[in-house]
Order: sequence, then structure tokens, then C-alpha cells
Amino acid sequence: MLLRPPVMDPAAAYPKLTTLRTGLRAGDWAACRAVLDSAEPVERTELIRSASDTDGIEPLLRQVLDRDPEDSTAAAVLGSYLVRVGWEIRSSYRARHVSRKQFEAFHEKLRQAEHVLYPATERRPDDPALWVIRLTVARGLELGQDEARRRYDRLAEIDPQHLPGQLQLLQQLCPKWGGSWPAVWDFVGRVAGTAPFGAHNHMIIAEAHIEEATDDDWGSARRRLSVAGVQAVIKEAANRSVWHPEFRRSHGWVLVLNTFAAAFSLGGDLRSAKSMFRMLGDFGSEYPWGSLAPSPASTIWLHKLRTAFVRES
Repeated sequence: MLLRPPVMDPAAAYPKLTTLRTGLRAGDWAACRAVLDSAEPVERTELIRSASDTDGIEPLLRQVLDRDPEDSTAAAVLGSYLVRVGWEIRSSYRARHVSRKQFEAFHEKLRQAEHVLYPATERRPDDPALWVIRLTVARGLELGQDEARRRYDRLAEIDPQHLPGQLQLLQQLCPKWGGSWPAVWDFVGRVAGTAPFGAHNHMIIAEAHIEEATDDDWGSARRRLSVAGVQAVIKEAANRSVWHPEFRRSHGWVLVLNTFAAAFSLGGDLRSAKSMFRMLGDFGSEYPWGSLAPSPASTIWLHKLRTAFVRES
């Protein structure tokens, strides 16, 4: 059996991202706004964050904001861009492996982002994307659990089911960012308990289990995730989400399925993992696979290969 390499570019699954990137590169902000203004709230947040990976867009966005300081969309894209550049400087390594010089440059970029985002949220406090990006800033600047929860609460007032924000707060609540596992599981339980059937939000269960399994020793992830009780909880979350008739392939579905695929495959439930890979087709995502190994695409391919001859039922 020949398995094709996974397609990692999110634009392959979400064509609006191609239009948005083209507009940014051409300096056509009107075309960008047309895409973002027509998007659903979660879709808009994720398009903004994905589009911020486009290099060289800072001058355009600052020009837009100079002309119209009320443009919260431009502020969100610029803030996300600055956060992305800062995080690339920091790298994804744990703090003990990051140099002082890296931290200084990282924090400077995040302060620049906050300088753009804070007045935007003052003018447009009803813009979910701004709060999601400010949650990332709060974590990177180590503003603490209380400030992160304050920002999340403002987001939840606007959209209580905004998954990008929920995932950001989940990261903040983890011990590696000054939180605790009881705080994580309390939050995750409330998210899953209020999410409707078929919603993407139930994947936060799988995400939290992956986070806990890889917290100290990535080599022990398989052992921790293979516990029968853990796999049963993840499977129940999948029943309420990706396996439910109400599940929609709206923006974010590729990440949701990849997260379940990783949790099942690492935990040894190859039958359920194969179901996720079948639903995904050729689509892959950098996360969570990139947190497990240096090459996400190769890791997906290897995990998919393990399921190739497993019968789903």
C-alpha cells in the first residue's frame, strides 16, 4: 500500500486563506477585509492567525492602521504577526533551553503586539480575534493566571464556544506556564460539558490528555495515553464530536481530527486512529504532531502507516 505524504499547508483545506495571502502580498487590504468580514467568528480568528505567517506584511498593516485606527481587523493581523515573529525568536523549546538574548527579543515583540492590540480591544471589545491573540501575549509575557483568565472571560462573554481561545487558555493553565493539572481538568470539563453535540470543542479532551502525557517525558506519552480509562474518555469525546452526525467540516476541522488521531495512535487504539486518518484524507496539521517529533509530516506518515492494515470494524 502506497501512502501519500500529508498535505500540511492549511490553505489546501481552507481556500479562503489563499485569497487572503494573495491580498496581503499584493497590498490589497480591501480584498483581505472582504474575506475576513464574511467569515464566521472562529474561522475569522484562525484565518487571521494563519495569514500572519505571511512575511513582509507589517508595513501594509501599519499603513492601514495609520489611516484608520478603528480597523480592529488590521490590528488583529498585525498583532498576530508580531506574536508569530516573537515566538519564532523564542523557539518552541522549554524555557531552560532559551537564551537571555532570545527572551529579550521575544518579549519586545510581544510588547509591540500588546501596544497594537490593547487600544484595538478598547475600541472594539467585541472582536474575539483580538482577545485570542492577547491571551497568547499574556502567556508569553508571563502576566499570570489571573490576567489570562480575565482576558478569557472577556472573550467568553462574546463567544462562549470560541475554541481558539479555549485552547489558548488551556496552554496557560498547564504547569509549564504556571498553572496546575487540577486547573486544566476543571476547565476542560466545563468546556466539554457545555459544548453541543458535534462541536469541535470536545477535542479539548484529547488535547489535554496529550499535554499531560508529554508534560515531563515525551518518551512516556504512549504509556500514559494507553491507559484504558484515558482511551475511553477520548473515545467518548470523539463520539460527541467527530463521530457525531452534527459534526461540521468548518474551519478548524483538520486540527480537530489530527488531535484525535494523535491521541488514539499514541494510545494504541489503531482502529480509532485509522478512522481519523480516513476522515482526514491527505490533510495534516503541524500541531500536535510537531510537539511530538521534529518533522510533523513524517510523523503523521509513520502513524498512518501503523494503521494501514487495521480493520475499522
